[in-house]
Amino acid sequence: MEKTRSDCPISCSLDVFGDKWSLLIIRDVMLRGKVSYGQFLESEEKIATNILANRLSVLEAENILIKRVSPANRSKFIYSLTPKGIDLLPIVIEIMDWGAKYNANCPRRELGQKIKKDKAAVIKEYYQKLRGDAEQ
Repeated sequence: MEKTRSDCPISCSLDVFGDKWSLLIIRDVMLRGKVSYGQFLESEEKIATNILANRLSVLEAENILIKRVSPANRSKFIYSLTPKGIDLLPIVIEIMDWGAKYNANCPRRELGQKIKKDKAAVIKEYYQKLRGDAEQ
């Protein structure tokens, strides 16, 4: 991304992944195993198709996601996290934990319970899975 609001590291980071749709796409790939455009559209937040296409393009341009032709269906694309995208894991876990802790409308589901019990173990488990997926 060329244009930044300031040289503050938080602001620069938010310029890359800080809108809600980008974070939700990253969540879906990282924690829910979603890989295709159609799967992203099925998320409960109901992202519009034009916004999804734009955010996937931005995340790909920022080298957070990589787009490949699906080996199962050559007319479709699948998305996966790059090493740069995988490095967002602790941030996503922290945001998830913070949201569950301070918002009564966001109960801890199975993953949230695991995070509450042993956050470091969850991060380690997902790092191993994501790095394994990235090597394929």
